Order: sequence, then C-alpha cells, then structure tokens
Amino acid sequence: MFAMKLTLTVLGVLLYLVGALGWSFWAGPGLVGIGTTEALLYAFAGTCAWLLISFGLAIHIIKTARPAGSLDKPEA
Repeated sequence: MFAMKLTLTVLGVLLYLVGALGWSFWAGPGLVGIGTTEALLYAFAGTCAWLLISFGLAIHIIKTARPAGSLDKPEA
C-alpha cells in the first residue's frame, strides 16, 4: 500500500511540475508574445486556472496532513 501511495504522489508531483513549467516557460509567454486580444484572454484564463489548481493542491495537502478535528479535544 505504501508503494502505491508513493507512486501516485511522485506521479502527481511530476505532472504538476511539468504542467507548471510548461505553462510558465512555453505556453504562457507564447500567448503573451502573440499579443492579440484573444491570445491575451487565453493567457489570463490559463494563469487563473493554474493559480486555482495550485491553491487547491495546497489546501488538499494541508487538510491531508492535519485533518479538521485533530485539535478539538486532546486525548486524556
């Protein structure tokens, strides 16, 4: 079970990094470089989507590491 979680975690990190680097250094600047209104709107929408995915991933990691009710009642 540990190997499965580790494999999925490494795969997720790899896919996120490839997507983030691809957007930051290839697709995003390419769209901004074109300079048309349509391309700039796509660049803005893509950046917003990337930020939402990043924020959601951060929230997921925080909630997984520390569940919501973990500090409510300490064990006696």
